[in-house]
Amino acid sequence: MTSSSGPHSGSSPRGQVWAHVGQPFAETAYDVVVVGAGRMGAFCARELRRLAPALRLLLVEEGGLPNEEGATLLAPGVWSAHDAPPGREAEAAWTRAQLAGPLGDVQFRAAPLVRLTAQPTPGSRPTAEALAAHPEALALLDPAALPWAQVDPAAATFRPGAAALNAAQEAVRLGADLLLNTRACPGGGGEVTLERLSVTNTHEVVVHERRVVRAAQVVIAAGAAGAALTEHGLGVHTAHGRAYRQSPRLEEPSTEASPTLRAGGLTLRPQAGGWTLAPAIWHRDPQGYVPGGGALTGVPTGLRRETLEDLVALMDAVPALAGGGLGLGRSLSDVPGAWLALPHGRPDAPPLWQRLDETHTLLLGGPLADVLGLGVAYGLAAALAGVPERPWAPAG
Repeated sequence: MTSSSGPHSGSSPRGQVWAHVGQPFAETAYDVVVVGAGRMGAFCARELRRLAPALRLLLVEEGGLPNEEGATLLAPGVWSAHDAPPGREAEAAWTRAQLAGPLGDVQFRAAPLVRLTAQPTPGSRPTAEALAAHPEALALLDPAALPWAQVDPAAATFRPGAAALNAAQEAVRLGADLLLNTRACPGGGGEVTLERLSVTNTHEVVVHERRVVRAAQVVIAAGAAGAALTEHGLGVHTAHGRAYRQSPRLEEPSTEASPTLRAGGLTLRPQAGGWTLAPAIWHRDPQGYVPGGGALTGVPTGLRRETLEDLVALMDAVPALAGGGLGLGRSLSDVPGAWLALPHGRPDAPPLWQRLDETHTLLLGGPLADVLGLGVAYGLAAALAGVPERPWAPAG
């Protein structure tokens, strides 16, 4: 890939940041435009600046940094070897190593993950024994209903939003430009229409101005919106899907040493003195699905009906879910939630990048982004930079 000419061509000591419409933006061409500054888009931009510093790069984000409405901010932030697909354990371990230090402070905390089951599995041991040192975790459960535990001692938790923020800031320090509060619409021929957004006195989001930039390569890392962008802007249909995931709170005591628990597909992550729940995703949501709250004994709740049914089914095994600590909410706005990309429409599919044509590449995270997202983003950056080696692969 050749570098385009311009006032910032070549290796730049630091990129420019446009945070609002009061800062004029007049650039017209880049070598690479990355659409979306979630953790995968931001990390891809960071690594591309490290691997190919001569390329001019623009990172575009529709909201702030991190985007409060994106899936990155609400991702569980749980790394576990249990979630690494067969054959990709080394890539997952490399992702963990980045989170543990090189990416800066992402509130990385090494703590075991305990997977609870009704039947014994290879390497499992009695639940009461596995959680003997964690009475606050054991108190949430009925050990008779979940008598077996499989422990991942290498598991860890972190803040995905902090990972996105740190990666984007480092990309800027390395010379990438960053355009915030801007909706990017990829089109044919490498054109990207930039709609710079502002807020009126009545709190309405409006398009303040439109600009068009051209790029030799466009990376679409817009999360759950990425597949729709490719279809509407490029006319390229993909098999990817999306699902709406909520992250309710369970206000039962946890400590800094508490393990992450997993039962029946539900993940309970200790956080801020309580537990943040990451419900299981069983399938893609159908086209046109609009999230809505459910009802418990006739009382409206903010939890979507499917999630509420899953939690009710687990209440015998996890009695704490039936107590007053579960944040049901009264409407959808009471329970944090976001659309999550599903590669190939499957909740068990790993993150991926997919070439759409000679100019455009789709970068998707999904439910396994905590474990493999950074590795996949690095792989795309290396491919764009023409670097064949991967740091997790054995030499030769």
